[in-house]
Amino acid sequence: MLRLRPFLNAGRLQRGYASAAGPHALVLLEHRAGVIDSGSLSALTAAQQLGGQVSGLVVGAPDEVKGVVEKAKKLKGLNTVLHSASEQYAHTIPEVVSPLLEKLLSDNSPYTHVVSAHSSSAKSILPRVAARLDLPAVSDITSLEHDGSSNATTFTRPIYAGNAIATVRAPESVRVKFFTVRSTAFKASATDESAQVEDKAVDPVEVPNPPTQHVRTDLTKSDRPDLGSASRVVSGGRALKNAETFKATLEPLADVLGAAIGASRAAVDAGYADNSLQVGQTGKVVAPELYIAIGISGAIQHLAGMKDSKLIVAINKDPEAPIFQVADVGLVADLYEAVPELVEKLKQQA
Repeated sequence: MLRLRPFLNAGRLQRGYASAAGPHALVLLEHRAGVIDSGSLSALTAAQQLGGQVSGLVVGAPDEVKGVVEKAKKLKGLNTVLHSASEQYAHTIPEVVSPLLEKLLSDNSPYTHVVSAHSSSAKSILPRVAARLDLPAVSDITSLEHDGSSNATTFTRPIYAGNAIATVRAPESVRVKFFTVRSTAFKASATDESAQVEDKAVDPVEVPNPPTQHVRTDLTKSDRPDLGSASRVVSGGRALKNAETFKATLEPLADVLGAAIGASRAAVDAGYADNSLQVGQTGKVVAPELYIAIGISGAIQHLAGMKDSKLIVAINKDPEAPIFQVADVGLVADLYEAVPELVEKLKQQA
């Protein structure tokens, strides 16, 4: 695999900001319906690998922050939980949340790193704050290493749809290093009931007349596991012809396996499935224990989102389909015959 080694240009930044006490990471803990997102738990694991202090930041509406903070205080690896409550933070709008982070990262700030999951929200917030502070940011990292003697941090991140790995070094002169984490590359941080974590309230930074307002949230409800964190995923491609066939073919298999349902970009663009189910470079990146690709040719865009799966099974009638190059188990067959037969066999084993 090609490895590229770009470097961060920090020539305009002043030296001397590194903390004498070592690295101190600030992790943005995202949450929904009172539950901390699994991606944030992976970001917490990455922050611990820096080898220093780790603080978490919880923002939200007053009626939900308290419960989330209590759950955060039980997370292994956290030293402090900061929390800021305001009705303006009920929805994580970048223009509203960013001023709070800027305040926390002032010149006398103890934080050397700002970490988050590579989520839609964080991808809007962290680069915005970094730009306003004239600092660089690294996105979608899969590994990191901090040099305590030089206070430099080295990251790796996939580029070109995962066909190359960039190694990026942020030197000591970068006083605060921003990075987002690919959640499939780090285990979620565990809960420790005996953890002694202090919490500290932070006054919100109110933004009068914000330029962006939250209009509504449309959620797709499903009894199946969440696609981003499921241990088993069944995905379908354009070969499934239409939305009715997509549903009728994949749902019985997903039900018997207890799996989440995914789709290729071609299937989503054709209207077979909702875009929240898209797996790929411009969709969700997943790494389940089992990934079954049905009627998916295996374009680079799709492979970038699932090739780290532990066991990849492909069903396609084209023996030359690129998906077979990454599959651990490949079946050259008509999916309309193979999938129903597979469902029956699995039901017999249940």
